[in-house]
Order: sequence, then C-alpha cells, then structure tokens
Amino acid sequence: MDKFGFIGKFKTVPGSKDALVGILLEAAEGAEAIEGCEQYIIHVSDEEPDAVWVTEIWRDKDSHAASLQLPETAALIGKAKPLIAGVESTRLRSLGGKGFPADG
Repeated sequence: MDKFGFIGKFKTVPGSKDALVGILLEAAEGAEAIEGCEQYIIHVSDEEPDAVWVTEIWRDKDSHAASLQLPETAALIGKAKPLIAGVESTRLRSLGGKGFPADG
C-alpha cells in the first residue's frame, strides 16, 4: 500500500525563521508518539533564509488527517501561524527508497 507523503514550504515573516523551526522541531518530537507518523523532518536552506521545509511520511491519509485534530497539534499550529507569511505544499503518494519506512 502506498503511504501518504507531504512536503510543505513555509515562507516566514522576516526574522522569525528560528522561532518557527523551534515550533516545528517541537512538533517533530511530539510526532514520535503519534500513531501513523513514520517520518517528520524539518529542513532549512542557506539559499532561502526565510524558508523552512517539512517533509512527512504517514501510514495513510487518514493518519495524517487525524493528527491535525489533536489538541497538541492545534496548539502548535496556533503558535506557528503568526510566524508564517506563506505556505506552499505538495501531497504525495510515497512509494519507497532509502530510509523509507517498511510496512509492518
């Protein structure tokens, strides 16, 4: 079965990248305990100083959707919103590769 993948690019309000990274790393730590979250990684680039990327792999779309309903997730989203100037996202069907979580 294909897994659900997500790539999000967050354009931050100037000067707020580090604060957003902190919130997203907190979310990544919390994702350790969320059923169905198999990968949640935060990325930055020296070429885009006001951008932060998140890549995720979930067991399925329903697991991802359920995570967005958790009170902890809603609280972190609320903290992050004022730091975000724009969002680009891509939803994907994750098929496999090095580091890809195995079924099971």
